[in-house]
Amino acid sequence: MDVGPRLLATATVLLAVLLAGCTERATPPSTAAPVPSAGTTGPASTAPQSPSAAADASAPASTSASASVPVAASPSPRPVAGGAVTTAPSAVPATRLTMSVDTRGGRILLVRGGPAQEFTLTLRNGNTRSYGHLLLTFQMEAFGPSPGDRPGPDPSVLLEHRDPATGRWSPVELRIANDFRPYHLHEGGSPLDRDAVRTERYRLRATATGPTGSSPLEVRLLDTDAPEGAGEARERPARLALPHTTRRAS
Repeated sequence: MDVGPRLLATATVLLAVLLAGCTERATPPSTAAPVPSAGTTGPASTAPQSPSAAADASAPASTSASASVPVAASPSPRPVAGGAVTTAPSAVPATRLTMSVDTRGGRILLVRGGPAQEFTLTLRNGNTRSYGHLLLTFQMEAFGPSPGDRPGPDPSVLLEHRDPATGRWSPVELRIANDFRPYHLHEGGSPLDRDAVRTERYRLRATATGPTGSSPLEVRLLDTDAPEGAGEARERPARLALPHTTRRAS
């Protein structure tokens, strides 16, 4: 059997196949322009894109674009029908009647036979109760004459009250004694509603023949509607002591 011619023929076939493959790889790609897709109105640009342009095209949408998307707002509270605001009830603290005094220097300084000194008493009622008859009473302990004093028969100290309606000054009882008058013996007074405020004006003057010395002016506020034996706190809702001194004229 003659092998040589067969081997030669097989080699020739393989060489032809290899040459054909090399020829296909060496052929350049087609440079035909791409066909525009449907719906394109203008010719497609054949300019190559730069790397930065390609990166921008593939990047996600910017934050400014996303900010233009409307965001659903949280629901606002609806007003109560009628415009009223409903709040939880809070406990109101109880307040009671108080009395305060105001005068020049915080005390009464008189000169025998000299001018009077004014002072005001302010009543502030609380929210606990109202009063039908409140009475202000005044008392001063007696002080004996100093050497050289010659007291006369007239009162040594005079107390007056100013009428807010007329502006007139009228005498007010001033008890000068070393004991006090029982509360239930007093009568009269003026009403005072809850949370009401009332201010009264008074003035005190030392007579020319009165003694000199110091004795506080005791001011008591009495509830004359309280029954006897109801208790001192009810019969005397408030009290204070105003320092007082009377001296000779220089």
